Amino acid sequence: MGRRLILAITGASGSAFGVATLKRMIRHPEVEQVALLASPTGRRCLLDETGLKVDDLLALSPKIVHRGEQNLGADIASGSYRNDGMAIVPCSAGALGRIATGISEGLVSRAADVMLKERRPLVLCLRETPLNRIHLENMLRVHDAGAIVMPLMPGWYSNPADFEALFDTFALRVMDQLGLAEEDPRRWQG
Repeated sequence: MGRRLILAITGASGSAFGVATLKRMIRHPEVEQVALLASPTGRRCLLDETGLKVDDLLALSPKIVHRGEQNLGADIASGSYRNDGMAIVPCSAGALGRIATGISEGLVSRAADVMLKERRPLVLCLRETPLNRIHLENMLRVHDAGAIVMPLMPGWYSNPADFEALFDTFALRVMDQLGLAEEDPRRWQG
């Protein structure tokens, strides 16, 4: 059986990084399914920044299944449902705060809580600047709970030819954190 992942897009700038991560997930031969979540402000940022709607993302592959943000009875809301990891790209400071304090008011924060309690990979790609003390404390709190904090800080060493290459190189690193490493010539060679 293939791997099942969750990708959430929350209301922070940087939704193109989420789209690139989704594309990497569906291209990976080990990935069977990607549950796609988008918070209401995540949908707004996605449209404003990329011109895309959730339906456009669903049309990319039959591997993608949509889960509504208010559906707390969804399969991914339970630890008994087999899931292999979750990435929130981008992760807003609000989503980070809810996850850090265990407030599961929607499916994004509930699914993240499940990842933490089941000790499954949870990658939070925080997009906020400057950071205040609350953000920093929340990052430490989720780190100590088992999450991987991976702020949207792309590397420039690959000399990206365009933004798409920059987004994709970052998505490659997210896949690494989910245990789905791939060969790529843009990796640092030393």
